[in-house]
Amino acid sequence: MTVKKSFDLRVYEAVSQIPLGQVATYGQIAELIGSYGCARQVGWSLKRLSLPSTIPWHRVINAKGKVSMKISREGTDWIQTDLLKHEGIFVDTQSKIPLSRYLWKPVEAVYEELSIEKASFKANN
Repeated sequence: MTVKKSFDLRVYEAVSQIPLGQVATYGQIAELIGSYGCARQVGWSLKRLSLPSTIPWHRVINAKGKVSMKISREGTDWIQTDLLKHEGIFVDTQSKIPLSRYLWKPVEAVYEELSIEKASFKANN
């Protein structure tokens, strides 16, 4: 019998694959785990993490290439910016990151590790 992993667990596994010095978008993670259109839910999953975390949650940004700066994040937006800069990722004064330089492009091995057929993944390139 196959046990279905929770949405949160699938998000955490996918985010754990993002290499140091690269970023992914919420939508990209949603698509990677086979949940196209669930970018907001990816954000909620990451918000549920206890900090500090071994999962590199800070490497996930919005589709505009920005760290989402909101009062409701209670300072995690500033922590995220600092962590990204510490990894050598350029973040400008508007909290924007050049996706053309830093966007993660998963390889075939990532799909296999996450047990996802690449055909079911709508490429975000």
